[in-house]
Amino acid sequence: MRYGEMEVKNFNPEEIEVWPNRNDRHYTIKITLPEFSCLCPRSGYPDYATVYIEYVPSSLVVELKAIKLYINSFRDRHVSHEDSANEIYDLLYKKLSPKELYLKMDFNPRGNVHTIIEIDSKKN
Repeated sequence: MRYGEMEVKNFNPEEIEVWPNRNDRHYTIKITLPEFSCLCPRSGYPDYATVYIEYVPSSLVVELKAIKLYINSFRDRHVSHEDSANEIYDLLYKKLSPKELYLKMDFNPRGNVHTIIEIDSKKN
Protein backbone atom coordinates (compact mmCIF):
# COMPACT_ATOMS: atom_id res chain seq x y z
CA MET A 1 0.00 0.00 0.00
CA ARG A 2 1.36 3.42 -0.96
CA TYR A 3 1.72 6.23 1.58
CA GLY A 4 -1.30 8.20 0.27
CA GLU A 5 -3.54 5.15 0.43
CA MET A 6 -2.32 4.48 3.96
CA GLU A 7 -3.08 8.07 5.04
CA VAL A 8 -6.63 7.84 3.69
CA LYS A 9 -7.22 4.37 5.14
CA ASN A 10 -6.00 5.37 8.61
CA PHE A 11 -7.72 8.76 8.66
CA ASN A 12 -10.02 9.20 11.66
CA PRO A 13 -12.63 11.93 11.01
CA GLU A 14 -13.04 12.51 14.75
CA GLU A 15 -9.41 13.62 14.83
CA ILE A 16 -9.66 16.09 11.95
CA GLU A 17 -7.06 18.77 12.52
CA VAL A 18 -8.29 22.27 13.34
CA TRP A 19 -6.30 25.40 14.08
CA PRO A 20 -7.04 28.51 16.11
CA ASN A 21 -8.52 31.37 14.12
CA ARG A 22 -6.23 34.30 14.82
CA ASN A 23 -8.46 36.88 13.17
CA ASP A 24 -11.31 38.72 14.85
CA ARG A 25 -12.96 40.07 11.72
CA HIS A 26 -15.93 38.50 10.00
CA TYR A 27 -14.62 36.70 6.89
CA THR A 28 -15.58 33.76 4.70
CA ILE A 29 -13.44 30.76 3.86
CA LYS A 30 -14.35 28.99 0.61
CA ILE A 31 -12.98 25.53 -0.15
CA THR A 32 -13.64 23.58 -3.35
CA LEU A 33 -12.87 19.87 -3.53
CA PRO A 34 -13.50 18.67 -7.12
CA GLU A 35 -12.54 15.01 -6.69
CA PHE A 36 -15.07 13.61 -4.20
CA SER A 37 -16.03 10.02 -4.87
CA CYS A 38 -18.02 7.34 -3.11
CA LEU A 39 -19.87 4.16 -4.05
CA CYS A 40 -23.62 3.93 -4.54
CA PRO A 41 -25.04 1.90 -1.63
CA ARG A 42 -27.49 0.16 -3.96
CA SER A 43 -25.50 -0.61 -7.11
CA GLY A 44 -21.88 -0.20 -6.04
CA TYR A 45 -21.26 2.09 -9.03
CA PRO A 46 -18.97 5.05 -8.32
CA ASP A 47 -20.44 8.50 -7.78
CA TYR A 48 -18.39 11.66 -8.27
CA ALA A 49 -19.02 15.16 -7.00
CA THR A 50 -17.51 18.55 -6.41
CA VAL A 51 -17.78 19.64 -2.79
CA TYR A 52 -18.14 23.35 -2.03
CA ILE A 53 -17.65 24.46 1.56
CA GLU A 54 -18.12 28.04 2.72
CA TYR A 55 -17.89 29.04 6.34
CA VAL A 56 -17.43 32.03 8.57
CA PRO A 57 -15.09 30.85 11.31
CA SER A 58 -15.50 31.54 14.97
CA SER A 59 -12.50 30.39 17.00
CA LEU A 60 -11.30 27.51 14.76
CA VAL A 61 -10.44 26.81 11.12
CA VAL A 62 -9.98 23.44 9.44
CA GLU A 63 -6.52 22.42 8.24
CA LEU A 64 -6.67 21.95 4.46
CA LYS A 65 -4.81 18.64 4.21
CA ALA A 66 -7.13 17.25 6.87
CA ILE A 67 -10.26 18.18 4.91
CA LYS A 68 -8.70 16.66 1.77
CA LEU A 69 -8.01 13.38 3.59
CA TYR A 70 -11.51 13.37 5.05
CA ILE A 71 -13.11 13.86 1.64
CA ASN A 72 -10.86 11.17 0.13
CA SER A 73 -11.90 8.74 2.89
CA PHE A 74 -15.32 8.40 1.22
CA ARG A 75 -13.96 6.88 -1.99
CA ASP A 76 -14.40 3.22 -0.99
CA ARG A 77 -17.53 3.70 1.11
CA HIS A 78 -21.06 2.75 0.07
CA VAL A 79 -22.93 5.92 0.99
CA SER A 80 -25.80 7.90 -0.53
CA HIS A 81 -25.52 11.44 -1.81
CA GLU A 82 -27.70 12.71 1.00
CA ASP A 83 -25.87 10.85 3.74
CA SER A 84 -22.42 11.90 2.55
CA ALA A 85 -23.42 15.58 2.41
CA ASN A 86 -25.02 15.49 5.85
CA GLU A 87 -22.09 13.61 7.38
CA ILE A 88 -19.57 16.15 6.06
CA TYR A 89 -21.72 19.07 7.19
CA ASP A 90 -22.29 17.59 10.66
CA LEU A 91 -18.60 16.87 11.23
CA LEU A 92 -17.51 20.36 10.18
CA TYR A 93 -20.22 22.01 12.26
CA LYS A 94 -19.31 19.91 15.30
CA LYS A 95 -15.55 20.46 15.02
CA LEU A 96 -15.52 24.14 14.00
CA SER A 97 -18.65 25.64 15.58
CA PRO A 98 -18.61 28.23 12.81
CA LYS A 99 -20.70 31.39 12.76
CA GLU A 100 -22.07 30.23 9.40
CA LEU A 101 -21.62 27.06 7.35
CA TYR A 102 -22.77 26.25 3.83
CA LEU A 103 -22.09 22.97 2.05
CA LYS A 104 -22.95 22.09 -1.53
CA MET A 105 -22.27 18.78 -3.24
CA ASP A 106 -22.75 18.79 -7.00
CA PHE A 107 -22.78 15.16 -8.16
CA ASN A 108 -21.93 14.24 -11.73
CA PRO A 109 -24.96 12.98 -13.64
CA ARG A 110 -25.41 9.22 -13.68
CA GLY A 111 -28.30 7.44 -15.36
CA ASN A 112 -29.67 10.80 -16.56
CA VAL A 113 -29.98 12.08 -12.95
CA HIS A 114 -28.07 15.12 -11.70
CA THR A 115 -28.13 15.62 -7.93
CA ILE A 116 -27.16 18.73 -5.98
CA ILE A 117 -27.33 18.69 -2.18
CA GLU A 118 -27.18 21.99 -0.28
CA ILE A 119 -27.12 22.52 3.48
CA ASP A 120 -27.05 26.02 4.93
CA SER A 121 -26.79 26.88 8.62
CA LYS A 122 -28.68 30.12 7.95
CA LYS A 123 -31.72 28.05 6.93
CA ASN A 124 -31.56 25.41 9.68
